[in-house]
Amino acid sequence: MVTTEKLPAVQRIIDLALEEDVAHGDITSRVTVPETRYAEGTFLAKAKGVIAGLPVVEVVLHKVDSTVGFRALVDDGALVEPGTVLAEVAGRARSILTAERTALNFLQQLSGTATATRKLVDLIEGTRAKLVDTRKTCPGMRALQRYAVRMGGGANHRFHLADAVLIKDNHIAAAGGVTKAVRSAKESVPHTMKVEVECASIPMVIEALDSEVDIIMLDNFTLDDMRDAVTLIDGRALVEASGNITEKTIAAVARTGVDLISCGSITHSAPALDISLEFAG
Repeated sequence: MVTTEKLPAVQRIIDLALEEDVAHGDITSRVTVPETRYAEGTFLAKAKGVIAGLPVVEVVLHKVDSTVGFRALVDDGALVEPGTVLAEVAGRARSILTAERTALNFLQQLSGTATATRKLVDLIEGTRAKLVDTRKTCPGMRALQRYAVRMGGGANHRFHLADAVLIKDNHIAAAGGVTKAVRSAKESVPHTMKVEVECASIPMVIEALDSEVDIIMLDNFTLDDMRDAVTLIDGRALVEASGNITEKTIAAVARTGVDLISCGSITHSAPALDISLEFAG
């Protein structure tokens, strides 16, 4: 379930979304729909994709009106075809209409992320590589987007800046080089914390290896250089490929032998999956 990770953060996200949309009420539903009108409806997939966010939909509905009934008919992580009924909802028509847009926004966006993730995961099936997300997430939505990535078959990178040491180009420039940056990091953090270095060239990979880092990120390497780096590293550190990962390139990147492939597009650029809420006649 989505609420097992970062529960307070998820609740805040939902509260903020409802405040944004419903803070001053739903005047259209109030002036057009009788207060006692009862309605039944279905959430319907209108495109093929992987579903993520149905538990969030239920929370949204119950925050608007705790008496609204909701029943998911598929599990998050399911691959569905157009026309699949995802869930059923029943209760006060006004309440369902008030919650509709917020619920669909979450469900469409998260299912879009899960769908984009699954496409890439399928393309690297049979290799050792694992697809991971990045911190390139919609502000405030990270806990939910990371959940959607997992529902699509991907894995999560660090959640926030305190999770692990990831020394990037500007850290290296400010510290005075890879060796100095790594040495300073290892003197400051617990032995249980991983240290990763972003490398832009083979010489930087050699320096990172000599510094005994845990993970080496190959940033925007050519495929030939990536293969050379994997051979050079030879299991002494995990190897992560990053930079311009697309559907056209990911399979070739995976075949170089890297352990991890990080991709920002699955969270920052995934198109929403087309899903609707339709009332029964």
